[in-house]
Amino acid sequence: MTFAELGKSYIRKAIARFDTLEVLLKNRDYSDVIRESQEIVELVLKGILRIRGIEPPKIHDVGGLLIEYRERFKDISLREIRKLVKISKELRKERELSFYGDVDFIPTEEYTVKDAVKCIEKVKFVIEIGKRFL
Repeated sequence: MTFAELGKSYIRKAIARFDTLEVLLKNRDYSDVIRESQEIVELVLKGILRIRGIEPPKIHDVGGLLIEYRERFKDISLREIRKLVKISKELRKERELSFYGDVDFIPTEEYTVKDAVKCIEKVKFVIEIGKRFL
């Protein structure tokens, strides 16, 4: 398997996982919509990086690398790159809270349908960018 093939497999996995967001939303499992959204975005961005020959680090927010290696992503507008970076950063901040919570933050009580729907919209945008690389 080549570097690019591995990257494409990440994007295909992310696309396949997208349907789980609708199931979680239907079940009012909003905190897991947030968590799964982060993982999907991470997979797509790491896939895009691999396809362009960039080894993604073992961190959850790799959006900044799209800016750092901007010259390899001429087919993504700067506006789109900035939006990808913003989404990745926002969801990274929610990663642990949405899953584990904290003493003063119960994920199943804190996240709302509005939060979940906004996350799903962000993921749709990221996946549409990712599909360009397949």
